[in-house]
Amino acid sequence: MAATTITGAHVDIRLWADPAGVEDQAMRQLHNIAALPWTFKHVAVMPDVHYGMGATVGSVIAMRGAVSPAAVGVDIGCGMTAVRTSLTADDLPATLAPLRSRLEKAIPVGFGAHKEAAFNNRDAKDWERFWKAFDDLTPTVRANSAKAVNQMGTLGGGNHFIEICLDTTGQVWVMLHSGSRGIGNILAQHHIEVARGLAHNQALPDPDLAVFIADTPQMAAYRHDLYWAQDYARRNRTVMLRLVCDVLRRNFPQVKFDDPISAHHNYVAEELHFGEEVLVTRKGAIRAGLGDLGIIPGSMGTGSYIVRGLGNPDSFESASHGAGRRMSRNKARKQFTPEDLAEQTRGVECRKDSGVVDEIPGAYKDIDEVIRAQDDLVEIVAKLKQVICVKG
Repeated sequence: MAATTITGAHVDIRLWADPAGVEDQAMRQLHNIAALPWTFKHVAVMPDVHYGMGATVGSVIAMRGAVSPAAVGVDIGCGMTAVRTSLTADDLPATLAPLRSRLEKAIPVGFGAHKEAAFNNRDAKDWERFWKAFDDLTPTVRANSAKAVNQMGTLGGGNHFIEICLDTTGQVWVMLHSGSRGIGNILAQHHIEVARGLAHNQALPDPDLAVFIADTPQMAAYRHDLYWAQDYARRNRTVMLRLVCDVLRRNFPQVKFDDPISAHHNYVAEELHFGEEVLVTRKGAIRAGLGDLGIIPGSMGTGSYIVRGLGNPDSFESASHGAGRRMSRNKARKQFTPEDLAEQTRGVECRKDSGVVDEIPGAYKDIDEVIRAQDDLVEIVAKLKQVICVKG
């Protein structure tokens, strides 16, 4: 699908989505971003775009000498990891509830944490260096050091999940979605508040779009904490994946695993685009450089895609991070019932209670349509369908 261009006040907006299908609130946000003097070239908008705090979810924003914390999001480093196993559908038991229960026992969900540190040298070799750097983070988070340690290797809630999936050949995959947990949220909220108070941000159309400027102490402090939180999120998924794979090894001693695929979708990176070094924020978007493997999940009942990037320069070499919500959580809770959830997740071993009704497939856009809308950004490697879904 070719992108649609809308004229903005400072730069244009390029959408891989039908403009008529973008919520009014989200479109206003896109125009606000396009009006910022630091925004570079254009704003790239993914087909899963929807309203978020400050910046839309599903937007890719490149800036010269500036970065907006709200254009990253409060779950810094949130992203996906997937791995193909040697198991096939025939290896799985007829009843999947016990396996789901073992996964939920191994990995705390929601606000839960491990009783003691769950990470080890199988996950990374430099834990001492990583945790020592915690002491250099903003003092706001220092009281949360024990929580950060015990939440390493935990899922969280909302749209985060652990899934056992089958591809179209019957091969079993593991897929999971999580971020920097409570510690990343605290860091993000702190820096968003700092940015809102800076003099150069007082005339912005939306205070939540406040930016840090290059070569300032505030920018240096944010980038220091941001990169640590992005590393935390990456490590969190690594630990979780190992815990999931350990469960599978205990149940299927013969299992083997391919190299994992991993991708942030709420993060900042220094990149070269259109001949200039810029800071790129992807909020609900993955990097899709030429040959990059990525993961684009649907809802808990519809399946997901493994993709390979085509390196499209107009999207800043990016693609969508998922199906994207088509209605708010509150609206979903009012419109759907646990019975609706059970029907829409038929055949998936998962929670089907009122606590996760806001995650019902009907609250999300059609993942197949989202994939078709970005056929110039990625190519399909594999289509997956979950058979187990763990949620907080």
